[in-house]
Amino acid sequence: MKKAEIAAMIDHTQLKAFATREQIETLCREAAEYHFASVCVNPCHVALAARLLKDTGVKVCTVIGFPLGANTPETKAFETRDAIANGAQECDMVINVGALKDGDVDLVEKDIRAVVEAADGTLVKVIIETCYLTDEEKKLACEAAARAGADFVKTSTGFGTGGATPHDVALMRAAIPEHMKVKASGGVHNYAEALAVVEAGASRIGASAGIAIVRDAE
Repeated sequence: MKKAEIAAMIDHTQLKAFATREQIETLCREAAEYHFASVCVNPCHVALAARLLKDTGVKVCTVIGFPLGANTPETKAFETRDAIANGAQECDMVINVGALKDGDVDLVEKDIRAVVEAADGTLVKVIIETCYLTDEEKKLACEAAARAGADFVKTSTGFGTGGATPHDVALMRAAIPEHMKVKASGGVHNYAEALAVVEAGASRIGASAGIAIVRDAE
């Protein structure tokens, strides 16, 4: 895979609690320079990123109910509308993981649908946090995301006990309709790891190591 092709799949990510304005400015400069798909930032940084990336072709992605997913559907819906009003073009929401572990798939689906409806056409990626789930639970989460109208399913927040694996990406790809896509996030540090998840079925990669991945591709 060519350097430009892998760059166009990367969501250049800075989601640490202590991220400063300067770090977000640097993230945006790098994203524009390397032609990444998007920057992924916390909601408080969306307006800044939107201003910095205007007319660059790089999208602004943010996170909803992050990183635990334990907010109510109503809170996640409000957060989604607010983020989009501030300039977010993509929203990566975390499912209610505890509800899924309880077997309450209806609540998981309701939670996702609240965000999809609030997004009103803005692209929604659903983080299922694979490190906490059995393979059957991963499949159920993907199916719920599909029924709720989401655009992507995503492996991880990067704040759990594990990140993306080719196994999970392949499982998720098989569990969703053709029109949906998979984002591999968490633990993708270099070109070899990026290529492995792409070959497993990922269409997008969430990584803070985007520059290293692209340089490695050279």
